[in-house]
Amino acid sequence: MRLGPVARAAAGGLARRRVQTIVIGLVLLVSTGACVLALALVADSSTPFDHAFAAQRGAHVIAVVDPARATAAQLAATGRLAEVTAAAGPFDEVTVNPKQSGPNGGLPWGTMLVAGRASPGGPVDDLTLQSGHWADGPGQLVLASDPSPGNGVSVPLGTQLTMPGAAGTVTLTVVGIADSVDSSAGGWVLPVEIAKLTAPGTTPAAQMQYRFRDAGTATAIRADVAAVTAALPAGAVTGSESYLAIKAQEASNIAPFVPFVVAFAVLGLALSALIVANVVSAAVVAGYHRIGVLKSIGFTPGQVVAAYTSQAMAPAIAGCLAGVVLGNLLAVPVLGQTANVCGVGALRVPVWVDVAVPLAMCCLTGISALLPSLRAGRFSAAQAIAAGRAPRTGRGYAAHRLLGRLALPRPVTIGLAAPFARPARTAITLTAVLLGATAVTFAVGLGASLTRVVNGVDHASAEPVQVFVPIGGPGGFRVLRGSGAVHVRAGSRGGPGAAPPGPGKQPTPAQVERAVTAALRAQPGTLRYVAQTDQQVSVAGLPQQADVTAFDGDADWTGYAIISGHWYTGPGQAVVGAGFLTDTGKSVGDTVTLVSGRRLVPVKIVGEAFDTQNNGLAMVTDWQTLARVMPGQAPGMYDVALRPGTAVGAYTQAVQQRLGPAYIVMPNNHDKGLPIILGLIGTLTLLLAIVAGLGVLNTVVLYTTERVHDLGVFKAIGMTPRQTIAMVICWVAGTGLVAGLIAIPAGIAVHHHVLPAMAAAANIGLPASFLNVYGGWQVAGLALAGLAIAVAGALLPASWAAATRTATALRAE
Repeated sequence: MRLGPVARAAAGGLARRRVQTIVIGLVLLVSTGACVLALALVADSSTPFDHAFAAQRGAHVIAVVDPARATAAQLAATGRLAEVTAAAGPFDEVTVNPKQSGPNGGLPWGTMLVAGRASPGGPVDDLTLQSGHWADGPGQLVLASDPSPGNGVSVPLGTQLTMPGAAGTVTLTVVGIADSVDSSAGGWVLPVEIAKLTAPGTTPAAQMQYRFRDAGTATAIRADVAAVTAALPAGAVTGSESYLAIKAQEASNIAPFVPFVVAFAVLGLALSALIVANVVSAAVVAGYHRIGVLKSIGFTPGQVVAAYTSQAMAPAIAGCLAGVVLGNLLAVPVLGQTANVCGVGALRVPVWVDVAVPLAMCCLTGISALLPSLRAGRFSAAQAIAAGRAPRTGRGYAAHRLLGRLALPRPVTIGLAAPFARPARTAITLTAVLLGATAVTFAVGLGASLTRVVNGVDHASAEPVQVFVPIGGPGGFRVLRGSGAVHVRAGSRGGPGAAPPGPGKQPTPAQVERAVTAALRAQPGTLRYVAQTDQQVSVAGLPQQADVTAFDGDADWTGYAIISGHWYTGPGQAVVGAGFLTDTGKSVGDTVTLVSGRRLVPVKIVGEAFDTQNNGLAMVTDWQTLARVMPGQAPGMYDVALRPGTAVGAYTQAVQQRLGPAYIVMPNNHDKGLPIILGLIGTLTLLLAIVAGLGVLNTVVLYTTERVHDLGVFKAIGMTPRQTIAMVICWVAGTGLVAGLIAIPAGIAVHHHVLPAMAAAANIGLPASFLNVYGGWQVAGLALAGLAIAVAGALLPASWAAATRTATALRAE
């Protein structure tokens, strides 16, 4: 086969059909980019911890060693055991009780583990700096970005933390934020700083980190720990932590996000495959006339196939390569945000995705171009030329006659009838728009549902302000931090050594109640408030304690969404989370027994609430019920609802100023992870809508190419540019409207399937209100999503058609 004529024919085809070439390239660019992003999210969502663990050389086991029982040489020798492949340490570690400097006299964090390390790198637990720099001088602290090791959070660089030390108060300045996939510490300082942080009369512990040859199961981990323990003096190893526990926790954190990512990926792949096949095969069909001309001048069937396949593959390859770049650029912020939400370190697009996606798209393009060109290659020159003409006579005439009877402008009826001339192409276009509109419908519902989920978790809409009070005992306040939100709890379970804010003697519970209620009643913006305390209580039949929240007063307004049953109405009743029902084997209407010493208190479960605290192993009841189990309880916080129009910031400052630094008044902010998830949903939806719009653009370009002579005739008899635009848009407007109407039930069905799957992955139940998020006006607007995609895709070729000169259109073939 002579390649020179083939190359010239392919180049000539590309030059003649520039618009078609650009459309193919753009569709492949966006389709490939969307597929790279979607598959990267699916791949990284499946095993994010494994990716981060491998990249950071995470420790299979972190062992805590008593340095008084094992020397540095003995610890170093454990790194040469047959079971060990890498070891790091010993790193001295201490537990501190920091306070964050602030206007309230210091916000206590509870306990935090601080380790001494000279550098972030190493053969095990290679830390990743997220911002700032590593500690290089005295008084500097690098804080953990993962909150799980001990309240480390991403606070602004330069924040100062104060804590008791060997010679009084020690002040550390946050100079960096780092990530440890092992959650090995809440913060790191230079090794020489550990002595300053060590309480008088105590000795720092030593932390050893190990990687083992066989560490895939809990049994293998136990054997590895036993080997290390046997190699050291008796009693040297005081504790150990397996990476399997951290992996299980991270898996439970990210599992709820996998179903919706998979749903978008499936929609994206289906839409991309459909559009690519439609664009390329339609381009080949549109070139039948030129194929006939090539055959008439001596091209063999093989040369025709090669020329036209090359003509389609050239922009496809360029689009695929550019799409890989686009997908990786989009993935950088999205995967970075996803990694921060999941706390698993850096996530990147896997290499196999960058290779597999463009290869698959190019193969799809090649097949789409090869099949119709093979068919055209078998045509004679006359058959190919005839096949490239407009649709067969008779197609769509009935639709034209029927629509012509309507009281609509003639350009509109001509446009609405045009799709009936190409039913197969119209069906493909309708399916493409349907998939895009389905993604929009699903995304709108998912965003609304997730917003309600976040409100159900933090109750920020119902109780936008919370007042945390000092109560008796040295515990004072305790701050629990997780998943980007800050929750403060007060009570006798406060962290060891955590001092209450503000100087002076602790007020009595009665004094606290009078002070808080007077401050809240003095504010005109106060709508209602209720006292709350949180405790852990033993339940008969449960091996672990359950979290119990008790309210002193009416609290049905506090934001607990009821899944089944009803809110408690008196003493001896409670609502519980799904995890409580699962672990106890009880149902709504059953009775459980709370146990405290010799006290046995029966409580009837009257409702199941949406409560994710303690993995759903939680109970909400009234003050009298908890007092029967644990007498003498005092409020730890007050939940406050505001009157409409009250500014949360100004209200918080006013109450704080009245109460003074002994109290903490804070806005109950939404989960910071929600904007990240909504941004991810928006990104995926936008990409799918763009791909669907490009499919429409291709369809309109093909219609315009086939009917360019008819356009000239219409223009010659007086059709204005505005009428031309209206006619061209109507070519796909009806198809888009029908697709949008079908997309509503399809998108709602996807939403109603994916959201329960997300809830099941998180082991929580969902109230019906979290699913029923589609309102009447919202559905009416979503019905126009398909029409909007179709019109957006048709605007550009419609403007081209309107700008085409009459003589040029009449001369066109």
